[in-house]
Amino acid sequence: MKEQKTIDQVLEAVGGKENVKNFEHCATRLRLILKDDQLVDKDKAEAVEGSKGYFFNTGQHQFIFGTGKVNEVYQSFAAEMGNDASAEKAGFKDDVYSNLSPVQKVVRTLSDVLVPLIPALVTTGLLMGIRGLLTELGVTYSADWLAMFEMLTDTAFAFLPVLIAYSATKKFGGNPIIGIVVGLMMVAPQLPNAWAVASGDAEPLHLFGLSISGYQGSIFPAIIVGILVSKLEKWFRKFVPQMMDLIVTPFLTIVITLGLILFALGPILQVAERAVINSIVYLVQAPLGIGYIIYGGVQQVIVITGLHHSLSIIELGLLNTTGENVLQVLGTASMAGQFGAAIAAAFIYKNKVKRSNAISAAVPTLFGITEPLLFGVNLRSMRIFGAGMLGGAVGGFATYVFQLAATGMGITFIPGLLLYTGDFGAMLKYVVVILIAFGVGFAGVQLQRKPLAKELNQ
Repeated sequence: MKEQKTIDQVLEAVGGKENVKNFEHCATRLRLILKDDQLVDKDKAEAVEGSKGYFFNTGQHQFIFGTGKVNEVYQSFAAEMGNDASAEKAGFKDDVYSNLSPVQKVVRTLSDVLVPLIPALVTTGLLMGIRGLLTELGVTYSADWLAMFEMLTDTAFAFLPVLIAYSATKKFGGNPIIGIVVGLMMVAPQLPNAWAVASGDAEPLHLFGLSISGYQGSIFPAIIVGILVSKLEKWFRKFVPQMMDLIVTPFLTIVITLGLILFALGPILQVAERAVINSIVYLVQAPLGIGYIIYGGVQQVIVITGLHHSLSIIELGLLNTTGENVLQVLGTASMAGQFGAAIAAAFIYKNKVKRSNAISAAVPTLFGITEPLLFGVNLRSMRIFGAGMLGGAVGGFATYVFQLAATGMGITFIPGLLLYTGDFGAMLKYVVVILIAFGVGFAGVQLQRKPLAKELNQ
């Protein structure tokens, strides 16, 4: 069997086949949940052939193989585990959630809701880039063509609550179609557009002493819709007779959910959401670029904790309130700093195999995937990781100096160039930020070459 030696080494490291409770894989890692974590031999786990690193987080033992390779390893592992592998795999998320802290469960839930939407939002960002590029090249549009472009670039954000309500309802086990209906009602044309009200071009409705407008761009209210639809639907089905269920359950679910969102929870959540977004904006707008420096330095620390997926909420909020997403640049700067540190560290290794593995682990960073680099190279020494943080911080300051921000989200590093096709000057600044962060991270490791050589070549 292909990858048999690797599979044998993984199983030996984790206490044998019978100790594996569940398993799954993501873009880069084979992830195992064990019956007894005490049986793991960490030294053997870190020495698995073909693995770029091993770490334990949120109850999961994770072996980093990188994109493409992990799919082959997973298929071989599933075959080794036998015919009941699919049944075990089906409960993987439940097993993961059982090992998470309350805060981690909230973050993981937000991630499960938002991550499925990223392809659509990335596509929208790229279409905005294409429109900007054509404008930069001097292309003029007729009213009809402009309307067509606006349809392509504005629809996903205009109907964002619909997408989120659908995803959240599906996540919590409700009827996604009902989620869509309530989401559409939140942005119905009969409600004054939220952006028009904010700009003073429209007046909100006044009902029960409350000012009511649409929920264009809202995130948390749409998530709450998904929760309410799912919970109410299940609750009503406990006592609504089956012969009336098709009519009564959806009717009560939709009416109560919409009433709570429009007149109770929604206004409160909108205020809270704006407060969170504004706090992030105030941070990055701190004097002398302090916020940019801090975020550029620590963004990859957030990745290590697994909380980075929740940043999508902040990015969406920034795009909806300011039309720009500075976190995309700062995240890329943080990646570039760690990338520079990892490449410098790779050339300190005397062992050619370790050097090759370090470079292989670093390469996915160019496409926005940093876990192999972090867990396979940089976290092996805080000197390396610290140099990468310094590179990210300096890249963050360069971002502040350039006043650079993206017009989309979801892609970073090299793919992120596509978000700047509409402004060649901004694209050049983006490349300069990457080079600065990379250079500082690389130099930070080189300046510690002697102590690192002793540490890495033991």
